[in-house]
Amino acid sequence: MGFTLAEKILARAAGPDTVRAGENHAVAPSRMIAYDFPGYTDVMFRQMHDDFGITSLTDPERYVVFVDHMLTKGDAREDEVHDVTRRWCEFYGIELHVGRGIGHQLTAELGLAPPGDFLVHFDGHISGVGAFGALGWGIRRDLIEAWVTGRVHVDVPATTRFELIGDFAPGVDSRDLVHTIIDLVGADGCAHQVMEFGGPGARAMSIDHRQGLCGMAMFTGAVSAIFEPDETSLAYSTAVARTPFEPVYPDVDATYAAVHTLDLGTVVPRVVQPGSARAANTSTAKTMAGTPITRAFIGSCASGRMEDLRAAALVLDGRRVAPGVELNVVPTSTAVHDQAEREGILDVLRSAGATIVRSSCDFCFGYQKPLAAGENCISTGVLNISGRMGSVDANIFMASPFTVAESAVAGSIQEASTR
Repeated sequence: MGFTLAEKILARAAGPDTVRAGENHAVAPSRMIAYDFPGYTDVMFRQMHDDFGITSLTDPERYVVFVDHMLTKGDAREDEVHDVTRRWCEFYGIELHVGRGIGHQLTAELGLAPPGDFLVHFDGHISGVGAFGALGWGIRRDLIEAWVTGRVHVDVPATTRFELIGDFAPGVDSRDLVHTIIDLVGADGCAHQVMEFGGPGARAMSIDHRQGLCGMAMFTGAVSAIFEPDETSLAYSTAVARTPFEPVYPDVDATYAAVHTLDLGTVVPRVVQPGSARAANTSTAKTMAGTPITRAFIGSCASGRMEDLRAAALVLDGRRVAPGVELNVVPTSTAVHDQAEREGILDVLRSAGATIVRSSCDFCFGYQKPLAAGENCISTGVLNISGRMGSVDANIFMASPFTVAESAVAGSIQEASTR
């Protein structure tokens, strides 16, 4: 029997020639990544130093920290949080990036996620690096084991294979696909598994759409998601990778927990209703049409890339955001912002009444311009649980940038007119 992408990557990181789903192995990640946040990174640094007596790192190049939260108020509390992180990173010689955008995007841009690599992070949205044929796993507090020992024990996950065919219809993208998948398999349909994507539909998908899809893997219960490397992902990785890399590919006789074939042409715009990303709360945009909104948000680690901004500009060109609606757009990184500026995309969005906001995670977790009680927001963010973006009495609907932009113009949830 052959091996899945996840099994091959984890075998490389573990050292044995092979590993199988269900086995437990200590694996050495290529990169151990974090973002600074009070009660999280600062605590782990103190644990490393005080509890484990680690005063130097033999391989600091494996550690990377991003400052992408709590950047937008410019107050003393923010400065204190970031200064603590700076001091620890200087002490250990750890690579630190401040205010350049969302770390999950920067991980790709900085060449830290080449095909075949294994990366760990506290945050599960690191799975977005699966777009490049790397395996990113959000291991939560177990990250301290990796930081201290350079290895982390994991149960090798089973894999569910998604064979993609066809292409998206106009006005549809990978955000609609992930919620179609949740509707198909359920919110725990890939629990403790890796989602593996391949087929002609996968190869036709842009890198941005792949990142958005992989970054939302946790909402099927999956620990990660990954695409087979192809010409598109290899070209991107070759251009940015810091070191030589060796991609891996699934065997034709690999063993899967399940295999699903999906025609991208059958995917329709979808909206996730407030409360959770569970399939039971997902409807078509047509079904939700007319639901009033006061806010719209395009951004987050699962959106806000060039394809998302181009989609919004396509919908908004020559139109205006409805009175009483506030549309905020957050490019995923400063590099994305600058490219969108050069292409004239941001001018289109501004002309439509959108506000372009500094790249950070602050809108997505309710830190910047939090929602007030009674507000309805349609968002490309990554969560819509109660209180995620502000008041627990606000409502968050999730959708693609096409649907968000169209809804901002209409003043209510609407399917994009580009179809």
